[in-house]
Amino acid sequence: MKILKQAVLAAMLSTAAPFGAAFAATPADVLVVAQNIDDIVAIDPAQAYEFSSGELVTNMYDRLVQYEPEDLETLAGGLASDWTVDPEGKTITFTLRDGVTFHSGNPLRPEDVLFSFRRVVALEKAPAFILTQLGWTADNIEEMVTLGDNTVTIKYEGDFSPNFVLNVLASRPASIVDEATVMENEVDGDFGNAWLNTNSAGTGPFKLRVYRPAELATLDANPDYFKGAPKVSSVIIRHVAEAATQQLLLESGDVDMAKNLTPDQIASLEGKDNVEIETYPQAAVHWFSFNQKVEALTNEAVWEAARYLVDYEGMASTFLKGQMQVHQAFWPSGFPGALNDTPFTYDVEKAKQILADAGVELPITVTLDVINSTPFTDIAQSLQSTFAQADINFDIVPGTGAQVITKYRARTHEAMLLYWAPDFMDPHSNAKAFAYNADNSDDKYVSTTTWRNAWAVPEEMNKETMAALAEPDQEKRNQMYIDLQKQVQEKAPFVVMFQAVKQVGMAPQVKGFVNGAISDFVFYRLVDKN
Repeated sequence: MKILKQAVLAAMLSTAAPFGAAFAATPADVLVVAQNIDDIVAIDPAQAYEFSSGELVTNMYDRLVQYEPEDLETLAGGLASDWTVDPEGKTITFTLRDGVTFHSGNPLRPEDVLFSFRRVVALEKAPAFILTQLGWTADNIEEMVTLGDNTVTIKYEGDFSPNFVLNVLASRPASIVDEATVMENEVDGDFGNAWLNTNSAGTGPFKLRVYRPAELATLDANPDYFKGAPKVSSVIIRHVAEAATQQLLLESGDVDMAKNLTPDQIASLEGKDNVEIETYPQAAVHWFSFNQKVEALTNEAVWEAARYLVDYEGMASTFLKGQMQVHQAFWPSGFPGALNDTPFTYDVEKAKQILADAGVELPITVTLDVINSTPFTDIAQSLQSTFAQADINFDIVPGTGAQVITKYRARTHEAMLLYWAPDFMDPHSNAKAFAYNADNSDDKYVSTTTWRNAWAVPEEMNKETMAALAEPDQEKRNQMYIDLQKQVQEKAPFVVMFQAVKQVGMAPQVKGFVNGAISDFVFYRLVDKN
């Protein structure tokens, strides 16, 4: 049996074997996943900024504090066993967990924490801004992160809630790496960056056996993981770009999981004995907006009427089925501080009455920029049909993602259909985008949807957004974000319509897979095939 198992694994790992070949059933302690992973640019946690790379980083590394698969709503101790917050001194002191070792066998030290943060700031790769917003620079990092015998004290600048800082420290670039191993593999002062893009040096539940871009990633269980060894010995993620091929492999039993199936394929698999479909809400919210540089779109009655001219349920139950769920607030469902109320329904007569009562001059004709792919073009066509019934006429302007976003950033659009996902799991990440705009001047570019739509946010809302950022009481802070979402629902030139949903096909024997709202919350540690 052992020889057979090794042969099966060798066949799966062989690049020579075509994926259409007839493999034996997957081993009982190995999870085999078919997934499109060609988005990966880097897997070094200081550089990784793609969806698929986030999954790998989360399963290979730990942070001082983190969200765990057992409870995605509660921030828990990771490499820190406990911590003490001094909000007045703007410091958080972490006590490191005893007995933790890296994949190399090296013990976790406070020095590894400082090194990990210092290399992120020094490398200045894409996700570095998440940490540097705490006031950290290459020049001051050793003053902002200080070490004790088994403690690390984090200092931050800015009027931040300690809970916000903790969420920053739970983000991907805050992953802790093994300084000794990384520096043994440094080349030309790169802090081991090249080496870490094909290897791992973490403490996580899995360690990287092999990674070949756009081909394969194999993770082996860490038997010494401080929260208990994973239940499977390995996870093999094979790059399979074609959804149809993923379906065939899943149905034939050659893989245990298929992650990129289309809604039509999902529908064809439902009811089959050898496949189960699991649904996971995602963090991306889909919305459309009105640029406030367009005079005809500045009347608040137009914003209000628009909320009743969207066929939310009609779209969600037909061409968006399995891809989107109705969600009408800027912070995604499934996380503390989310507003899950959906007060708006498709009601043309109500929309007409709102416009008539306000004396809005009709008809209004407006261009609607949209990414030229499904489901965006389908959503745009639905909006075009329903809004026309109230004499608001959309001229749909399809373009590439780059073209659409370039217009949006330049504030040259009229109406825009897009989506937004948080950079890290703290409500401020989205509140700043949808409820804050301190300077609406054309030369004060900010990467927020408020500025890009030229909406001069009321000063009181700006103050409330910054007050929520600074609020130390987490329950009160969550309520403040809920209140902000209600205000944006009631009076803002945006209409949030949907939250993305991910559907995964898997073999019935696969249990314990956790797929949270962002790629950093995809966990294999609890997967069991028995």
